[in-house]
Amino acid sequence: MLAHLYPHEMNIYGDTGNVLVLRRRLEWRGLAVEVVPVGVGTAIPPTTDILLGGGGQDAAQGEIGADVLTKGPDLRAMAADGVVMLAICGMYQLLGHEFLTHDGQRIPGVDVLDVVTRGSDTRLIGNHAVDTAWGQIVGYENHSGLTELGPAASALAATSVGKGNNGIDRTEGCLTNNVIGTYLHGPVLAKSPAFADELIARALRRRGDEIDLEPLDDAVALRAAVVAAGRPR
Repeated sequence: MLAHLYPHEMNIYGDTGNVLVLRRRLEWRGLAVEVVPVGVGTAIPPTTDILLGGGGQDAAQGEIGADVLTKGPDLRAMAADGVVMLAICGMYQLLGHEFLTHDGQRIPGVDVLDVVTRGSDTRLIGNHAVDTAWGQIVGYENHSGLTELGPAASALAATSVGKGNNGIDRTEGCLTNNVIGTYLHGPVLAKSPAFADELIARALRRRGDEIDLEPLDDAVALRAAVVAAGRPR
């Protein structure tokens, strides 16, 4: 099951496309999939295999902030149980300890990731490609929140071109067990098919399904990645 967190409030720069990419890659392989939207006041299904959340403006994060806290115990329990999570930008920030906006508003997080974010008056923006153990991940960053990793957090990747988490320490995103946070929009999975398959493989392993994923024709996605990665920032 794919659970889509706050599809209306947190869907900026095409992040909902990540849900579509995973759904199609499962269907193309003949694997059954159900997509469940999870909004304000809606519980996260306990049978969730992959949880996805997108980015949004600061105002949107404020709108869902209280509801995210009510889901905090479930999110922490699911993370501890190995549920695969992909959180983009705003949801990445809310999975951390807190987001302090540029105007001083504190939006508490749910402590799934050991990160804190502070708002700034400078936007980190542009096409971005990073190398990971699963190959290159290509997306588009556009955020003014500066995220710092704590001692219990590991970076998803190092960045040599883009600004990443904060534009200072050359890190991008966060990886803790099966929970991944990143600032890459786009949607990121549309141009990063190996990354999409890594999420699927992790979810299948957690269920005890040792399935070798059938290769797909990713030629179009990979060409799109080359074009996006080569565009000037």
